[in-house]
Amino acid sequence: MHGLARLTDVWVYLAASPLLGLTTTLVAYLFAVWVYRRLGYNPLANPVLIAIAIVVSILTLTHTPYKTYFEGAQFVHFMLGPATVALAMPLYKQWHNFRRAVLPLLLGLAAGSVTAVVSAVGIAYAMGASRDIVISMAPKSATTPIAMAISERFGGLPSLTAVLVICTGILGAVLARYVLNFLRIDSHPVRGFALGVASHGIGTARALQVSAEMGAFAGLGMGLNGVFTAVLVPVLMPLLLRWMGH
Repeated sequence: MHGLARLTDVWVYLAASPLLGLTTTLVAYLFAVWVYRRLGYNPLANPVLIAIAIVVSILTLTHTPYKTYFEGAQFVHFMLGPATVALAMPLYKQWHNFRRAVLPLLLGLAAGSVTAVVSAVGIAYAMGASRDIVISMAPKSATTPIAMAISERFGGLPSLTAVLVICTGILGAVLARYVLNFLRIDSHPVRGFALGVASHGIGTARALQVSAEMGAFAGLGMGLNGVFTAVLVPVLMPLLLRWMGH
């Protein structure tokens, strides 16, 4: 009974402070990682997906506005920058392998980036999406800050783009293993680079769980795809929009 009273006191304290959003996020993610480990690291139990589902459920049940939640969760958002910079360490350790495969990597980057943009725009157009939704989908494989900036620059919906980027990352992290196994691609550098190009940070996090080598190439793919997409979309998007009659 005493323990329950203390738990209630803790909840009352957290509910009245910005720490609630941070605590909710961290606890949800730790629980999701625990589930992920208990299921033998099955990609279908992606911890990011589980944590998002838990947080959304809690916010919905407690009628907590997103603004209130983000007052605490912004600390996690802030750490995305240092975490991205920290990817430089595995990249540095794999530098000798990068130099030996520059041309194949650049060709793979070009193929992956162009395919991601054209397929997203084409599918959205074929399904009758409006102009702003088509634009919002174009940069979905780039990392979130770059994708949102591109979307806003061309008249898309940055918030929708952010959701599409997260969905793309989760789908890539969940399905990449099965797709790459089906294609009989066993090389860790190739699997990692493909994950990074197609699924940005979430795919890179998944690759780091498999091996440092795969994670390093995924980080490289994520970074290069962000830069390449920022250059590609301004060139390609006007042509695609003109072709679609928008």
